[in-house]
Amino acid sequence: MGQAPRKLQPSLSERHFFGAELRRLREQANLSQARLGSMIQFSADLVRRVETADRFPSREFVEACDKALATGGALLRLLPLLERKREVERKSSASDPSIDRMRVLGLSLAPSVGAVEQADMVRLVPFQPGVLDRAALDWLNADFGPRLSAPERVDSTAGVSEDDLVSAEAALAMFRQLDHTHGAGRVHAQVQRYVEGELNRLLANTPASELIGRRLYTLAAGFFELCGYQAVDSGAHGLAQRRYLRALRLTQAADDRLYGSYLLAVNIGHLALHCGHPEPALRMALTAVKGSENQATPAVRAALHAVVARAHARLGREGDCMAHLDIAETQLGRSRSEDEPDWVRYFTSAYLADEIAHCFHDLGRPEQTQRHLGDALSALSPSHVRRLAIDTALLASSLAAAGRIDEACAVARKAVDQAAMTASHRCLQRIVDVQMDLEPYRCEAEVREFGEYVRHQLPLAAV
Repeated sequence: MGQAPRKLQPSLSERHFFGAELRRLREQANLSQARLGSMIQFSADLVRRVETADRFPSREFVEACDKALATGGALLRLLPLLERKREVERKSSASDPSIDRMRVLGLSLAPSVGAVEQADMVRLVPFQPGVLDRAALDWLNADFGPRLSAPERVDSTAGVSEDDLVSAEAALAMFRQLDHTHGAGRVHAQVQRYVEGELNRLLANTPASELIGRRLYTLAAGFFELCGYQAVDSGAHGLAQRRYLRALRLTQAADDRLYGSYLLAVNIGHLALHCGHPEPALRMALTAVKGSENQATPAVRAALHAVVARAHARLGREGDCMAHLDIAETQLGRSRSEDEPDWVRYFTSAYLADEIAHCFHDLGRPEQTQRHLGDALSALSPSHVRRLAIDTALLASSLAAAGRIDEACAVARKAVDQAAMTASHRCLQRIVDVQMDLEPYRCEAEVREFGEYVRHQLPLAAV
């Protein structure tokens, strides 16, 4: 009997992430480890050890795998991140042999009780809509962003190079993918360690050129955007607000007005909506539209107007909502992916369908909600488990609003299964919302059975 493949945890380390990607691509190509090894002229055992995160791959190995699997360089782009991690581990092992022994034994450091208590305290920091207007006004009136004062340099001779940025950009891409798949609960600690270590080291040193300096600030803004998004996903809304505002200031330092407009509307505006403040959300989104009108690409315009529409829908202004959705659809139809910034290329027709569905849900129109959710769900990548869980739960709520209780419970079970695969506070909240939407039908057998299913599968969301 063949040995079952070792179960990887992609969020555990860069090596696990690479191994999981290699295994996924190999299996997608319907190749055995032995067959791939033969094609790339490496041993099947080496393929196995790389896939199970027991070995760092060489550049030659990665290049050969990319060619054999026709990935378009997807694996090679992860190599700088792996090489940096290998160097860090080498230095750590040299300075503290116990770390290497722990790794060999498969052990890891668990968060301390103090860290857990601190995380609980962070969730108590409130969202403060009152500070947003000043931040938006400062952003709107800033011709050029102030150069942020750097902390005292830890190594005045070290500079920030192109290779440093490529490695950090690969790390950000990896963290974003892990966050989409697993939720913030399993990834945020790694992101925070990277920000406190490697990102702060880069910010403390001198860029090799002005262009690299701007890229560095934009990259740092991307990390703080991700930190803010993860804070939302963990239920720490006040912390999310602080992280997003830090990212906004970094875009000013980078003189990246386009990315700033996106942060102001899509991140900060959505956060305000999530916290029940549609009027500040509307002001943020409209400020972003005004402040970027001469620079915005079609996809960015679509994303900004979608948030304006969401805010109008929450305020019950159907006519205004529909007008801005029309603009968003028209603009997205003009977009070409290759002409868009990397950070907005995710905003496809599927994501716009998601925004439209939320608008119709807030306007109390379940049939239109269901139609657009069908478009969104059919086009979503299976790896975006959190988004699948959230949209599937919203579909169940919409079915409940339409009185289709049997269907609502069946769909809601799928949402529970998806949410159980993540560590996401937002997913839990969506499952709670579904149960509240089904509460008027609590005497129905299907609803009672669904409640039992939640208690068994996802007890944290049980009501």
